[in-house]
Amino acid sequence: MEGKRENYSRKRAAILAALQSTTQHPTAEEIFRALKPQYPDLSLATVYRNLNRFCETGQAASLGSIDGYERFDGETAPHAHLICSRCGRVVDIWQGLPDSDVLEAISGESGCRVEAASVIFTGLCPECNTREMEEPLGE
Repeated sequence: MEGKRENYSRKRAAILAALQSTTQHPTAEEIFRALKPQYPDLSLATVYRNLNRFCETGQAASLGSIDGYERFDGETAPHAHLICSRCGRVVDIWQGLPDSDVLEAISGESGCRVEAASVIFTGLCPECNTREMEEPLGE
């Protein structure tokens, strides 16, 4: 049983490392495909289970469903995202979010207790924006 637990811990660590080593906001399937050659007995269910655990413990965040796939973020410091309306890419932008004074003011005005904030913008990622600016009009 000890060998199985050690293998499980290595997989868990590899999943977290894969998530934290990228700024691409991968899906569980993308992490699974990246790690499968190194861990042939890895299952997609194991990846999902661990990603959900990381989100529960604050080691990762779920960005919700984007283009039909749940996307994950290994960067847990407060920051906003832009979802490209052309290619669907998720880009980290605007480090920092409203501070506790702003959240407190919103709580007071709304009668709610706001505990955290998440900001998602939509628009064009740098590559799509550049492409659009380079394309001749009318084509």
